Amino acid sequence: MTASSDPVYLKEADLVARIKASRNSKSVVPTILKTDDRVIARVTDGIYRQPGSALRELISNAYDADATRVVIKTDAPRFSRLTVEDNGHGMSPDALAHLLHHIGGSAKRSSDGAKLGVTQADDPLRSPGGRRLIGKIGIGLFSVSQLTHAFQIITKEKGDAFRTIATVALKQYADESHVAGQDGDKIETGRVNVWREKASDKDSHGTTIALTSIRPQARDTLRSWEIWAVIEQNEKAGPDDEKQALDPPLFHIGRLDSAEDLMRPEPGSSKPGEPAFQSLPWKPSDAPDKAFKKLVEAVWKQVDESNPNPQLERIFDYYLRMIWQLSLAVPLPYLDEHLFDLKLHGSADVFLLANTPKGSASTVALKRNSTLRDELELKDPVDQAKKFDVFVDGLQLFRPIRFAGLPTTKHALKKPLIFIGKCREEFSKLPRELSGGPLSFEAYLFWTPKVAPTEHRGSLIRIHGSSGTLFDPTFMRYQVSETTRLGQITCEVFVSEGLDSALNIDRESFNYAHPHSVFITKWLHSALRQLATTQKKFAAEEREKARTEAKGQVVSGIEKVVAEVWTEQSGDPGAAPPAVELSDADARPAKAASEGAYVFSRDAVAPPRAGNQTAQAKSRQEVLDTKLKAIAQILASFGLLDAVPRRKQEKLLRAIYEILEAPEN
Repeated sequence: MTASSDPVYLKEADLVARIKASRNSKSVVPTILKTDDRVIARVTDGIYRQPGSALRELISNAYDADATRVVIKTDAPRFSRLTVEDNGHGMSPDALAHLLHHIGGSAKRSSDGAKLGVTQADDPLRSPGGRRLIGKIGIGLFSVSQLTHAFQIITKEKGDAFRTIATVALKQYADESHVAGQDGDKIETGRVNVWREKASDKDSHGTTIALTSIRPQARDTLRSWEIWAVIEQNEKAGPDDEKQALDPPLFHIGRLDSAEDLMRPEPGSSKPGEPAFQSLPWKPSDAPDKAFKKLVEAVWKQVDESNPNPQLERIFDYYLRMIWQLSLAVPLPYLDEHLFDLKLHGSADVFLLANTPKGSASTVALKRNSTLRDELELKDPVDQAKKFDVFVDGLQLFRPIRFAGLPTTKHALKKPLIFIGKCREEFSKLPRELSGGPLSFEAYLFWTPKVAPTEHRGSLIRIHGSSGTLFDPTFMRYQVSETTRLGQITCEVFVSEGLDSALNIDRESFNYAHPHSVFITKWLHSALRQLATTQKKFAAEEREKARTEAKGQVVSGIEKVVAEVWTEQSGDPGAAPPAVELSDADARPAKAASEGAYVFSRDAVAPPRAGNQTAQAKSRQEVLDTKLKAIAQILASFGLLDAVPRRKQEKLLRAIYEILEAPEN
């Protein structure tokens, strides 16, 4: 392969002609990469916040190209290389040249799209196969600058006897060679070599993005370097040295030492049948869909193992968290089934949200074999009939959100409450250039006493099935103090028209001043108010019913204090404080764990006195246990218990117990 050492900028038509004339790697076409606008040059500085954002954008590009299958492969945990391969339409030399010449000026959603084969002839907002486009401004491919400044594009259309290959080397925005403006607003952001090669299969099609020389910072992030560096430092520390309280992730892909060799954990810590250097919830022999299901089950299993509020950052390393986030972000089917397609008769109470400012939710009476989609004429997902599978290193991704088979709790309400909304706003009083056009969406708010993982507490907005924002725990900056109740809600908003113009350039945040953002924020806050009103009413009714059935039972002074504090902090009269259990055996009580209780080892927190105890001593021990549990519940009511890892929880309770046990004289 030969190319000029000093390439020149080729106009688009010239670049297309020279690419088409190329027949092998000996006839490389070198050119300079420029952007249409100085601001878009920032793409080479990493406007995307995490390596996973780059993968999300590449998957979205494949979706827009009507791919039915995307395969991502890495050499984890080394991360020296990475490929993203799809079976979409691929790019013609014309489309590739247009892409290279118009970063930030995508052919999607424009009249050029149909000419280049990237959109429908009669609808620039849809792919050739009819999918609503995710991409908008044409910088998704160059999101790989978050991972590397050099990558290769291998692409081919069906029926083309040749495949087109381009190697791209991006520059940093601060490079002196392109700080000064050139060609008006166009700025050099890299260099490209393009050529064509004979294809062995004329009918094959798709695009592969190959990344090597991964940037050290991105590689360290993918390797969870910060976590393992602290753990390695703790391992090397002497008995008198200060150690940081940081436990290794429960599940991880392994770690490397300074010589880039895989490190093996302590003997016996690996699982049978798995490589000793990693800890994964699935087996290498598991099918891709089964492996992902085990990944999700591993999180919910934490609830059954005395961790009532499992957090992904404590369960998974960065790589596994990234896979989880990708599964939430891209247009995929749910692991089990879409909430709109479940037969919920008798298993949940369903309400329809009002769209008026002071409206109230109304009860929906579901028939025995009816679904929400049938009953309320819901449309999402828009492309439910269009197959789209994504694989990452042997895992097939699905949306990891569960609506059925949830753990039981001590809350007065035993069934989930589901609030459904659908709305269309035309903004008829505003000119289209100010309003952004119509806004149409459907949504659900799923209330349940236990949401796992904690990262699923919040609202997630999908535009045409895709999301870059993930769950927002503030529910678009909801100002009402509803800490406990907001922590019991999972919400998804499915936007079928509008809002995409309110997305910021990184597609991971919104312009909250945009009319669509303002409208959907007000709608969501009204929905939360309707949910809270309904939930409080139902919980109060159930609590009163429970009190009537429990006549004659006396609540102890300690339990009364705990109950009052919990109700005050949660603002929910139907909620009961989580149970705290002290286990005398290694096995944790299954019933208590399944009900969301905190289960601690007695030996670690409040060991009993040795030898035979008098009846008075045993009674005192029981009082101490009750007080300790009550204090733990008080800490949990203020969110202080979950603020520290489990090991510190045990040390904290042990210190409190020793104070309670200390003699008064």
